[in-house]
Amino acid sequence: MRETIRRFVSTEIAPHVDEWEEAREFPRELYERCGELGFLGLKYPTELGGQGGDYVHDAVWIEELSGSGASGGVAAGLGAHVGIATPPIFNFGTPEQHQRWLVPAIRGEKVCALGITEPGAGSDVASIKTFARKVDGGYVVNGSKTFITNGVRADLLVCAVKTTESGGHHGLSFLVLEREMPGYEVSQKLEKMGWHSSDTAELAFTDVEVPDDNLLGNENEGFYLVMANFAWERLLMALGAVGGMQRLFETTLDYAKQREAFGRPIGRFQVMRHKFAEMATKIEASRAFTYHCLREYAAGREVLREVAMAKLFTQRAILEVADECVQIHGGYGYMREYGIERALRDARLGPIGGGTDEVMKEIIAKQYGL
Repeated sequence: MRETIRRFVSTEIAPHVDEWEEAREFPRELYERCGELGFLGLKYPTELGGQGGDYVHDAVWIEELSGSGASGGVAAGLGAHVGIATPPIFNFGTPEQHQRWLVPAIRGEKVCALGITEPGAGSDVASIKTFARKVDGGYVVNGSKTFITNGVRADLLVCAVKTTESGGHHGLSFLVLEREMPGYEVSQKLEKMGWHSSDTAELAFTDVEVPDDNLLGNENEGFYLVMANFAWERLLMALGAVGGMQRLFETTLDYAKQREAFGRPIGRFQVMRHKFAEMATKIEASRAFTYHCLREYAAGREVLREVAMAKLFTQRAILEVADECVQIHGGYGYMREYGIERALRDARLGPIGGGTDEVMKEIIAKQYGL
Protein backbone atom coordinates (compact mmCIF):
# COMPACT_ATOMS: atom_id res chain seq x y z
CA MET A 1 0.00 0.00 0.00
CA ARG A 2 2.81 2.38 0.84
CA GLU A 3 4.42 1.72 -2.54
CA THR A 4 1.08 2.29 -4.31
CA ILE A 5 0.53 5.65 -2.61
CA ARG A 6 4.14 6.67 -3.20
CA ARG A 7 3.83 5.90 -6.89
CA PHE A 8 0.55 7.81 -7.16
CA VAL A 9 1.88 10.91 -5.37
CA SER A 10 5.16 10.97 -7.28
CA THR A 11 3.50 10.59 -10.69
CA GLU A 12 0.13 12.35 -10.37
CA ILE A 13 0.73 15.05 -7.73
CA ALA A 14 4.42 15.98 -7.47
CA PRO A 15 4.87 17.03 -11.13
CA HIS A 16 2.04 19.60 -10.79
CA VAL A 17 2.84 21.07 -7.38
CA ASP A 18 4.46 24.30 -8.62
CA GLU A 19 1.60 24.94 -11.02
CA TRP A 20 -0.97 24.42 -8.26
CA GLU A 21 0.96 26.61 -5.85
CA GLU A 22 0.91 29.39 -8.43
CA ALA A 23 -2.85 28.91 -8.99
CA ARG A 24 -3.40 28.96 -5.21
CA GLU A 25 -5.41 25.73 -5.37
CA PHE A 26 -5.21 22.20 -6.68
CA PRO A 27 -7.90 20.85 -9.02
CA ARG A 28 -11.11 19.68 -7.40
CA GLU A 29 -10.85 16.61 -9.61
CA LEU A 30 -7.99 15.41 -7.41
CA TYR A 31 -10.53 14.54 -4.70
CA GLU A 32 -12.42 12.40 -7.20
CA ARG A 33 -9.23 10.74 -8.37
CA CYS A 34 -8.23 9.91 -4.78
CA GLY A 35 -11.76 8.62 -4.18
CA GLU A 36 -11.55 6.45 -7.27
CA LEU A 37 -8.32 4.90 -5.97
CA GLY A 38 -9.84 4.33 -2.53
CA PHE A 39 -7.56 6.70 -0.62
CA LEU A 40 -10.39 8.78 0.91
CA GLY A 41 -12.01 5.82 2.61
CA LEU A 42 -9.14 3.67 3.79
CA LYS A 43 -10.39 3.40 7.37
CA TYR A 44 -14.12 3.30 6.60
CA PRO A 45 -16.31 0.17 6.18
CA THR A 46 -16.79 -1.33 2.75
CA GLU A 47 -20.57 -0.94 3.01
CA LEU A 48 -20.02 2.84 2.94
CA GLY A 49 -17.67 2.61 -0.02
CA GLY A 50 -14.52 2.49 2.09
CA GLN A 51 -11.67 0.00 2.05
CA GLY A 52 -12.40 -1.61 5.42
CA GLY A 53 -9.00 -0.70 6.83
CA ASP A 54 -8.01 0.99 10.07
CA TYR A 55 -6.09 3.97 11.41
CA VAL A 56 -2.74 2.51 10.35
CA HIS A 57 -3.82 2.57 6.70
CA ASP A 58 -4.78 6.22 7.04
CA ALA A 59 -1.45 6.92 8.73
CA VAL A 60 0.47 5.50 5.76
CA TRP A 61 -1.58 7.66 3.39
CA ILE A 62 -0.79 10.86 5.31
CA GLU A 63 2.90 10.04 5.77
CA GLU A 64 3.37 9.27 2.08
CA LEU A 65 1.50 12.37 0.94
CA SER A 66 4.12 14.48 2.68
CA GLY A 67 7.01 12.15 2.00
CA SER A 68 6.52 11.51 -1.71
CA GLY A 69 6.30 14.99 -3.14
CA ALA A 70 2.94 16.60 -2.32
CA SER A 71 3.22 20.19 -1.15
CA GLY A 72 1.98 21.17 2.28
CA GLY A 73 -1.09 22.70 0.66
CA VAL A 74 -2.10 19.56 -1.22
CA ALA A 75 -1.46 17.39 1.84
CA ALA A 76 -3.51 19.81 3.96
CA GLY A 77 -6.46 19.90 1.58
CA LEU A 78 -6.70 16.13 1.16
CA GLY A 79 -5.75 15.53 4.80
CA ALA A 80 -8.41 17.87 6.17
CA HIS A 81 -11.08 16.08 4.16
CA VAL A 82 -9.96 12.63 5.30
CA GLY A 83 -8.50 13.30 8.73
CA ILE A 84 -10.59 15.97 10.45
CA ALA A 85 -13.85 16.60 8.54
CA THR A 86 -15.23 13.15 7.72
CA PRO A 87 -14.36 11.35 11.01
CA PRO A 88 -17.00 13.23 13.07
CA ILE A 89 -19.63 12.30 10.47
CA PHE A 90 -18.62 8.65 10.69
CA ASN A 91 -18.21 8.54 14.47
CA PHE A 92 -21.30 10.49 15.46
CA GLY A 93 -23.57 10.46 12.41
CA THR A 94 -26.67 8.36 11.90
CA PRO A 95 -26.91 5.73 9.14
CA GLU A 96 -28.97 8.20 7.12
CA GLN A 97 -26.29 10.90 7.56
CA HIS A 98 -23.63 8.41 6.51
CA GLN A 99 -25.47 7.85 3.24
CA ARG A 100 -26.12 11.56 2.67
CA TRP A 101 -22.66 12.87 3.40
CA LEU A 102 -20.01 10.24 4.08
CA VAL A 103 -20.60 8.01 1.06
CA PRO A 104 -20.19 10.85 -1.49
CA ALA A 105 -17.26 12.24 0.52
CA ILE A 106 -15.48 8.88 0.31
CA ARG A 107 -16.00 8.96 -3.47
CA GLY A 108 -14.59 12.49 -3.60
CA GLU A 109 -17.84 13.88 -4.97
CA LYS A 110 -18.39 16.15 -1.97
CA VAL A 111 -15.56 18.11 -0.37
CA CYS A 112 -15.70 18.43 3.42
CA ALA A 113 -14.27 20.94 5.87
CA LEU A 114 -14.26 21.31 9.64
CA GLY A 115 -15.37 24.66 11.03
CA ILE A 116 -14.13 25.38 14.54
CA THR A 117 -11.73 28.35 14.50
CA GLU A 118 -13.24 31.85 14.67
CA PRO A 119 -11.69 35.34 14.66
CA GLY A 120 -11.90 35.31 18.46
CA ALA A 121 -11.68 31.59 19.24
CA GLY A 122 -8.95 29.21 18.13
CA SER A 123 -7.33 26.93 20.67
CA ASP A 124 -9.95 28.08 23.21
CA VAL A 125 -12.78 26.04 21.70
CA ALA A 126 -15.15 26.86 24.55
CA SER A 127 -15.13 30.53 23.47
CA ILE A 128 -16.90 29.86 20.15
CA LYS A 129 -19.49 32.56 19.43
CA THR A 130 -21.23 31.32 16.27
CA PHE A 131 -24.78 30.79 17.54
CA ALA A 132 -27.48 28.37 16.42
CA ARG A 133 -30.87 29.55 17.67
CA LYS A 134 -33.38 26.73 18.04
CA VAL A 135 -36.54 27.15 15.99
CA ASP A 136 -39.32 24.82 14.96
CA GLY A 137 -37.78 22.11 12.79
CA GLY A 138 -34.17 23.17 13.13
CA TYR A 139 -31.79 26.04 13.84
CA VAL A 140 -30.94 29.52 12.56
CA VAL A 141 -27.17 30.06 12.49
CA ASN A 142 -25.34 33.38 12.68
CA GLY A 143 -21.60 33.91 13.05
CA SER A 144 -18.30 33.37 11.27
CA LYS A 145 -15.34 31.01 10.95
CA THR A 146 -11.80 31.66 9.80
CA PHE A 147 -8.66 29.73 8.72
CA ILE A 148 -10.92 26.96 7.40
CA THR A 149 -8.96 24.51 5.25
CA ASN A 150 -11.05 23.57 2.16
CA GLY A 151 -13.44 26.34 3.16
CA VAL A 152 -13.59 28.03 -0.25
CA ARG A 153 -15.01 25.02 -2.10
CA ALA A 154 -16.35 22.79 0.66
CA ASP A 155 -19.77 21.31 -0.05
CA LEU A 156 -20.18 20.35 3.59
CA LEU A 157 -18.98 22.16 6.70
CA VAL A 158 -18.96 20.21 9.95
CA CYS A 159 -19.49 23.30 12.07
CA ALA A 160 -19.16 23.89 15.80
CA VAL A 161 -21.85 26.25 17.11
CA LYS A 162 -23.25 27.47 20.40
CA THR A 163 -26.68 26.00 21.11
CA THR A 164 -27.08 27.73 24.45
CA GLU A 165 -26.61 31.40 25.24
CA SER A 166 -23.71 30.64 27.56
CA GLY A 167 -21.99 28.19 25.20
CA GLY A 168 -18.85 26.77 26.76
CA HIS A 169 -18.06 23.12 27.35
CA HIS A 170 -21.70 22.15 27.87
CA GLY A 171 -23.35 24.39 25.31
CA LEU A 172 -21.74 23.51 21.98
CA SER A 173 -23.14 21.36 19.19
CA PHE A 174 -22.15 20.28 15.69
CA LEU A 175 -24.30 21.10 12.69
CA VAL A 176 -23.50 20.14 9.12
CA LEU A 177 -23.92 23.26 7.01
CA GLU A 178 -24.34 22.78 3.28
CA ARG A 179 -22.88 25.19 0.77
CA GLU A 180 -26.14 25.97 -1.03
CA MET A 181 -27.97 27.05 2.13
CA PRO A 182 -29.07 30.72 1.85
CA GLY A 183 -26.95 32.96 4.08
CA TYR A 184 -23.86 30.71 3.87
CA GLU A 185 -21.09 32.83 2.38
CA VAL A 186 -17.40 32.49 1.64
CA SER A 187 -16.45 36.01 2.67
CA GLN A 188 -12.84 35.74 1.53
CA LYS A 189 -10.11 33.39 0.41
CA LEU A 190 -7.08 33.94 2.65
CA GLU A 191 -3.52 34.48 1.42
CA LYS A 192 -0.96 32.70 3.56
CA MET A 193 2.77 32.38 4.12
CA GLY A 194 2.67 28.70 3.12
CA TRP A 195 0.20 26.02 2.04
CA HIS A 196 -0.48 28.08 -1.09
CA SER A 197 -2.28 25.32 -3.00
CA SER A 198 -4.67 24.75 -0.10
CA ASP A 199 -7.74 26.97 -0.21
CA THR A 200 -8.23 28.56 3.19
CA ALA A 201 -11.36 30.59 3.82
CA GLU A 202 -13.16 32.98 6.07
CA LEU A 203 -16.84 32.06 6.22
CA ALA A 204 -19.87 34.10 7.27
CA PHE A 205 -23.33 32.85 8.27
CA THR A 206 -26.34 35.15 8.20
CA ASP A 207 -29.63 33.59 9.29
CA VAL A 208 -28.68 30.22 7.80
CA GLU A 209 -31.60 27.84 8.28
CA VAL A 210 -30.35 24.37 9.17
CA PRO A 211 -32.80 21.46 9.65
CA ASP A 212 -32.81 19.21 12.70
CA ASP A 213 -31.61 16.38 10.44
CA ASN A 214 -28.26 18.17 10.15
CA LEU A 215 -27.47 17.93 13.86
CA LEU A 216 -24.45 15.67 14.32
CA GLY A 217 -24.55 13.71 17.54
CA ASN A 218 -26.47 15.05 20.51
CA GLU A 219 -27.26 18.69 21.14
CA ASN A 220 -24.90 20.45 23.57
CA GLU A 221 -22.34 17.62 23.40
CA GLY A 222 -20.26 19.12 20.60
CA PHE A 223 -17.28 19.88 22.82
CA TYR A 224 -16.75 16.15 23.26
CA LEU A 225 -16.89 15.66 19.50
CA VAL A 226 -14.11 18.24 19.13
CA MET A 227 -11.94 16.59 21.76
CA ALA A 228 -12.54 13.11 20.32
CA ASN A 229 -10.85 13.98 17.04
CA PHE A 230 -8.07 16.27 18.29
CA ALA A 231 -5.76 13.38 19.18
CA TRP A 232 -6.07 11.91 15.68
CA GLU A 233 -5.59 15.29 13.98
CA ARG A 234 -2.42 15.94 15.97
CA LEU A 235 -1.10 12.45 15.33
CA LEU A 236 -1.65 12.95 11.59
CA MET A 237 0.33 16.19 11.77
CA ALA A 238 3.18 14.32 13.45
CA LEU A 239 3.09 11.62 10.77
CA GLY A 240 3.08 14.22 8.02
CA ALA A 241 6.11 15.87 9.60
CA VAL A 242 7.97 12.56 9.71
CA GLY A 243 7.31 12.00 6.00
CA GLY A 244 8.22 15.57 5.13
CA MET A 245 11.48 15.49 7.08
CA GLN A 246 12.56 12.27 5.41
CA ARG A 247 12.02 13.74 1.96
CA LEU A 248 13.89 16.93 2.85
CA PHE A 249 16.78 14.89 4.23
CA GLU A 250 17.06 12.64 1.18
CA THR A 251 16.80 15.53 -1.28
CA THR A 252 19.45 17.54 0.56
CA LEU A 253 21.75 14.56 1.06
CA ASP A 254 21.72 13.89 -2.68
CA TYR A 255 22.48 17.55 -3.34
CA ALA A 256 25.38 17.54 -0.86
CA LYS A 257 26.91 14.51 -2.58
CA GLN A 258 26.75 16.21 -5.99
CA ARG A 259 27.56 19.83 -5.19
CA GLU A 260 31.28 20.58 -5.10
CA ALA A 261 33.21 23.33 -3.37
CA PHE A 262 36.97 23.64 -3.03
CA GLY A 263 37.41 20.56 -5.20
CA ARG A 264 35.23 18.06 -3.35
CA PRO A 265 31.53 17.37 -2.58
CA ILE A 266 30.28 19.61 0.21
CA GLY A 267 28.92 16.53 2.01
CA ARG A 268 32.49 15.46 2.70
CA PHE A 269 33.23 18.45 4.92
CA GLN A 270 33.10 17.66 8.62
CA VAL A 271 30.63 20.41 9.42
CA MET A 272 28.25 19.00 6.80
CA ARG A 273 28.63 15.43 8.02
CA HIS A 274 27.72 16.59 11.49
CA LYS A 275 24.68 18.48 10.20
CA PHE A 276 23.38 15.37 8.48
CA ALA A 277 24.08 13.23 11.55
CA GLU A 278 22.04 15.62 13.71
CA MET A 279 19.17 15.77 11.23
CA ALA A 280 19.07 11.98 10.84
CA THR A 281 18.94 11.55 14.61
CA LYS A 282 16.12 14.09 14.92
CA ILE A 283 14.13 12.37 12.17
CA GLU A 284 14.54 8.89 13.64
CA ALA A 285 13.57 10.10 17.12
CA SER A 286 10.47 11.74 15.63
CA ARG A 287 9.56 8.61 13.70
CA ALA A 288 10.06 6.26 16.65
CA PHE A 289 7.95 8.28 19.07
CA THR A 290 5.23 9.03 16.51
CA TYR A 291 4.96 5.34 15.57
CA HIS A 292 4.74 4.50 19.27
CA CYS A 293 1.81 6.90 19.61
CA LEU A 294 0.18 5.39 16.53
CA ARG A 295 0.45 1.87 17.95
CA GLU A 296 -1.07 2.98 21.23
CA TYR A 297 -3.84 4.97 19.53
CA ALA A 298 -4.71 2.09 17.17
CA ALA A 299 -4.92 -0.22 20.19
CA GLY A 300 -7.50 2.08 21.77
CA ARG A 301 -5.33 3.32 24.62
CA GLU A 302 -5.38 6.84 26.07
CA VAL A 303 -2.60 8.86 24.44
CA LEU A 304 -3.56 12.47 25.11
CA ARG A 305 -0.20 13.32 26.67
CA GLU A 306 1.91 11.31 24.24
CA VAL A 307 0.22 12.72 21.14
CA ALA A 308 0.66 16.26 22.47
CA MET A 309 4.37 15.47 22.92
CA ALA A 310 4.65 14.01 19.41
CA LYS A 311 2.91 17.00 17.88
CA LEU A 312 5.04 19.46 19.84
CA PHE A 313 8.33 17.73 19.02
CA THR A 314 7.78 16.89 15.35
CA GLN A 315 6.42 20.28 14.29
CA ARG A 316 9.49 22.03 15.69
CA ALA A 317 11.74 19.30 14.31
CA ILE A 318 10.57 19.66 10.71
CA LEU A 319 10.90 23.43 10.95
CA GLU A 320 14.50 23.03 12.12
CA VAL A 321 15.29 20.39 9.49
CA ALA A 322 13.78 22.51 6.69
CA ASP A 323 15.77 25.53 7.82
CA GLU A 324 18.98 23.48 7.91
CA CYS A 325 18.28 22.13 4.42
CA VAL A 326 17.81 25.66 3.07
CA GLN A 327 21.16 26.56 4.63
CA ILE A 328 22.91 23.56 3.05
CA HIS A 329 21.46 24.35 -0.37
CA GLY A 330 22.74 27.90 0.01
CA GLY A 331 21.38 30.21 -2.70
CA TYR A 332 19.66 27.27 -4.35
CA GLY A 333 17.64 26.80 -1.19
CA TYR A 334 15.69 29.92 -2.11
CA MET A 335 14.86 28.66 -5.60
CA ARG A 336 11.41 27.24 -6.20
CA GLU A 337 12.41 24.28 -8.33
CA TYR A 338 14.15 22.60 -5.39
CA GLY A 339 11.04 22.81 -3.21
CA ILE A 340 13.14 23.49 -0.12
CA GLU A 341 11.99 27.06 0.45
CA ARG A 342 8.36 25.93 0.07
CA ALA A 343 8.89 23.20 2.64
CA LEU A 344 10.23 25.75 5.11
CA ARG A 345 7.24 28.04 4.58
CA ASP A 346 4.78 25.15 4.79
CA ALA A 347 6.36 23.81 7.98
CA ARG A 348 5.85 27.04 9.88
CA LEU A 349 2.15 26.35 10.40
CA GLY A 350 2.90 23.15 12.30
CA PRO A 351 3.57 24.79 15.69
CA ILE A 352 0.30 26.76 15.28
CA GLY A 353 -2.35 24.56 13.64
CA GLY A 354 -4.19 21.79 15.45
CA GLY A 355 -3.35 23.42 18.78
CA THR A 356 -0.37 25.70 19.30
CA ASP A 357 2.91 24.72 20.94
CA GLU A 358 1.76 26.58 24.02
CA VAL A 359 -1.45 24.54 24.21
CA MET A 360 0.51 21.29 23.76
CA LYS A 361 2.76 22.25 26.67
CA GLU A 362 -0.28 22.99 28.84
CA ILE A 363 -1.79 19.59 28.03
CA ILE A 364 1.46 17.82 28.85
CA ALA A 365 1.95 19.73 32.09
CA LYS A 366 -1.61 19.03 33.26
CA GLN A 367 -1.10 15.33 32.66
CA TYR A 368 1.64 15.52 35.30
CA GLY A 369 -0.66 17.20 37.75
CA LEU A 370 0.81 20.69 37.31
